[in-house]
Amino acid sequence: MDHDGGAGPAEAREQRTWRLVALVVASLIVLGALPLYFGIRTATRDPVLNSLNALNVPGWAQENAQDAVSGSRWCLVDCRFRERTAQSRQGPEQTTSVYEAALVEAGWRRWEAAKLCPEQPVAGHYTCWTRDELTLDLWVRPPSCANQQQTEGATPPPAAPGGTCEGSVVSVKVRNAIDDDRVRSGPSTDPSLTGEDPDPVYTDDPLLDEPTPTPS
Repeated sequence: MDHDGGAGPAEAREQRTWRLVALVVASLIVLGALPLYFGIRTATRDPVLNSLNALNVPGWAQENAQDAVSGSRWCLVDCRFRERTAQSRQGPEQTTSVYEAALVEAGWRRWEAAKLCPEQPVAGHYTCWTRDELTLDLWVRPPSCANQQQTEGATPPPAAPGGTCEGSVVSVKVRNAIDDDRVRSGPSTDPSLTGEDPDPVYTDDPLLDEPTPTPS
């Protein structure tokens, strides 16, 4: 005797099968989407930031690292500018030493930048570097609390747990060389240094003189 509104054994098995198929499909989508997401994220991440992550710098010299990026990777309108700020548990001298060693190991070369590195005097250690089509500025300086203590003579706010004002602050700025004014600036063309080009002096050219008419 059939009962209206009740599902038979065959219909119940079919529903369970479709539920299992839907669960398998959902699982495959999730398992496939995660690697795809991380793959796209890795591929689209700025390669310069990846190279900074690969620097052989100890963990104590790159704590609380924060990145700021602006501009276009393909230099559309503005070229990309990258800046990383981090904190070090050691002073500027030791921190500068490990960063410079890591840059040399990664293929960067010191660059004097025509005495524009930096453009004006700053506290701490400021050096410039080049590699391929990039320029890099490395600035390692005392924390702001140390500067406040030195200039004001007052007790600075604590910069680390325990109320101490130690360590240093690290800034790394990376530009495309074609967008770096220090690279694009050429030699001076000041007339006082190079001399002015004299006005051209034209002389009579016998080949251009009109022939004197002869009497007929």
